[in-house]
Amino acid sequence: MGLFERLKERLHKTRTALSDGLSGLFRGGRPIDDQLLAELEELLYTSDLGPVAAVVTAELSRLHKRGEIKGEDDVRAALRRILLERVRQEEGELRFVEKPTVILVVGVNGSGKTTSIAKLAHRFQGQGLRVLLGAGDTFRAAAADQLEIWAQRNGCDLVKQRPGADPAAVAYDAVDAGVARGVDVVIVDTAGRLHTQSNLMAELEKVRRVIERRLPGAPHEIWLVLDATNGQNAIQQARLFTASVKVTGLVVAKLDGTARGGALFTIREALGLPVRYIGTGEQLDKLEPFDPEAFVDAIVGQAAAAR
Repeated sequence: MGLFERLKERLHKTRTALSDGLSGLFRGGRPIDDQLLAELEELLYTSDLGPVAAVVTAELSRLHKRGEIKGEDDVRAALRRILLERVRQEEGELRFVEKPTVILVVGVNGSGKTTSIAKLAHRFQGQGLRVLLGAGDTFRAAAADQLEIWAQRNGCDLVKQRPGADPAAVAYDAVDAGVARGVDVVIVDTAGRLHTQSNLMAELEKVRRVIERRLPGAPHEIWLVLDATNGQNAIQQARLFTASVKVTGLVVAKLDGTARGGALFTIREALGLPVRYIGTGEQLDKLEPFDPEAFVDAIVGQAAAAR
């Protein structure tokens, strides 16, 4: 099964809401008018496109007035083109250049951070890479225990310390072990909550500095995990993190049957950061590299003609 087919299957709720909803608007050969465009904008909002919905509808209205779109097929093609333009990016799946490549993963508790780390490890190991995990969320004992379980399931190395240990010390030890053992990738988890927001951000910056001290140039990537179901809250959280550490990419979790995939457009629009991977389910293999064309085609429902 190719990437598009997997996304089509895993984003079925978004696809059903948006694609079937679009067909419903044009049922009976209904012409495009102001009322239809208003209903289309509402459909886009309910698909979690947020502020992007108004921009997309305005562009469709402009195209209609110019005589460039006249029916459902035209609208679907234009919608695909407009949405693709808003999420197009050059960066795709990570290319491993350094050995070890050190990835620092940040995000609030409950965002799917630890599970996303497990999925990343699973994916990288499937590519023949040796992975080591660092249990840097020492503030929450359950986080290290959960990561240890995932490490055992994946069969990858893990570095951890006692609960409450210095997260920077764990990060240092993880990178040090990664270098000594000759692994390809070191993924370091971090705390998602401390006593205050300022403490958390200061801690993350300390972790970054300590990693760089052990391995100049590292961390090579800092990925922020966002929960797609949190909408504007996820965006606000992201702004706090990006103000404190140099985030290089996003992992958008929980884009599965419980969420509307349109949230990704809002996140991408608001933050302007590349989306590296999207989580489309609970299982270890339910993590996909973000491919803008495959993603848009999977939810707009016109892939057969477009691909």
